[in-house]
Order: sequence, then C-alpha cells, then structure tokens
Amino acid sequence: MAKNGKEMIFRPIYSVYEKFLWNQIKQGPFPKHVGIIPDGNRRWAKLKGAQIEEAYLNGYRKLREVLIWLLDMNVSNISVFALSTENCERRNRDELNIVLRYIKKGLEDLLTDDLIRDNEVKVSAIGKLELLPADMRSMISNVVEKTSNYSKKKLTLAICYGGRQEILDAVARVLKEYRTSNMAELKLDEETFKKYFYDSELSDIDLVIRTSGEVRISNFLLWHMAYSELFFCDAYWPDFRKIDLWRAIRSYQKRKRNYGA
Repeated sequence: MAKNGKEMIFRPIYSVYEKFLWNQIKQGPFPKHVGIIPDGNRRWAKLKGAQIEEAYLNGYRKLREVLIWLLDMNVSNISVFALSTENCERRNRDELNIVLRYIKKGLEDLLTDDLIRDNEVKVSAIGKLELLPADMRSMISNVVEKTSNYSKKKLTLAICYGGRQEILDAVARVLKEYRTSNMAELKLDEETFKKYFYDSELSDIDLVIRTSGEVRISNFLLWHMAYSELFFCDAYWPDFRKIDLWRAIRSYQKRKRNYGA
C-alpha cells in the first residue's frame, strides 16, 4: 500500500486517539518546566535512507512545532539540549557544521518569530559558548538582548553544554570570589550556589523528555533535574508527535513526586 494510502487510513484513527489523550490530561497539572533531549536525528536519516542534512532540517522544524504545543499548554519554562560539549568538541567536523548551521538558523528565526513575541518568551543560552564561531556568539547575544524584557515564558538553549562542566565552573567562580573577598569563612547553601551557574534564574526541571529510545540523561542540566520526572520516548526526534508529548504529560500526571523523600 502506498504511503499516502496508509496516511489516509490511519489519520482518522490518530485523530481519535489524540482527542482521547487530550481528554485524559487537559485538567492538569501540567509541568512548569520541561526539558527536552532531542535525540535520534542520525538514526532517523539511516532509517529513511536520507541525507544527514535532511534529518537535521526536519529536527529543526520539529523543535518549533514542539514549542507551539508546549506554549499552548502554558508551560512556562522550556529547556532544550541543542548540542553537548562532547559533540561540540568531538563530532565529525562536516556533521558538526550542519548542526551549527541549523542552530544558527533557529537563532535567526527567534529574532523575528511571532511565536516568541506573542508569548513573550525570554531566550537564554547556556554552555561553553566560547567554543562557538564568532558569528553564532553574536547571534546569541542579539536574541538574548532582544527578548530580555520578556517575562511570561522562558526558552533555554543548552549549546556546547555539559552538566558536570557547569557545576565545576560554578565551583571555580565561588572559590575565585572567596579568594578575592574578605570573608573569614566560606558559607554556601543551594540557593547561594545556584547564583554561580550559567543562568542563575533557571528553575528546576519538572519533566525531562528524551527521544530515540535511549534511556540516559547524557550530562544534561544535572543540578536542575535532580528531582525531575523522566520520560523516554521511542520515536526519533524528527518523528516526535503530539501524542508522544501528551503521553509524556500523562505519565508525569500519574506520578507522585517525592523530591527525594
């Protein structure tokens, strides 16, 4: 059966199931902060017999679609693992250039996207940004500055980011400040320590969603996801659907959050 024929058969079934899921979750509660690890672009390309650039193009388009879904549910904080430090330093240069090109395109879109303006989304970028090309760093600065007065929603992009490195960098900042101050004793608690992170305003994550069937967190926002609920989805990132998101929300709603207790 041709692909279009299958779509015509399954689209009504999908629509019914989508409504069924929405009726299950619409009363909430919804997570206030959702973290996304969008994995599986390369495996998607291999499965589809497509070029790797097509995979990242579809992944780039998918991110905006997912942002719309989350903002429609009034999720106030969204954090996306765009590129790890490990990939930034070790990935094949040709593929890394493709990834960086679509991250840059996404940043350019954020400057003019009505979705950002209408929802008053403040954009933040965290990570070892000095590893990025100068034009990308400039683009990040422009996006952050343009959205700095927005306060209703927040989008955090983790680029050349590693959770362990962020904690190490925070410790280094604490020690540097201590050595240059007149404090007789170093006093530190969680709230004080958070001030030394890449983004001191970033809240703890309620729900982390990872695509592609991999069951790991890959050094993503380790401090902020200490008490997060985790949802691992089999779909590769370009194929991530609204029903996959709603299944994640349903799973979150069914859990009793104990925050380590």
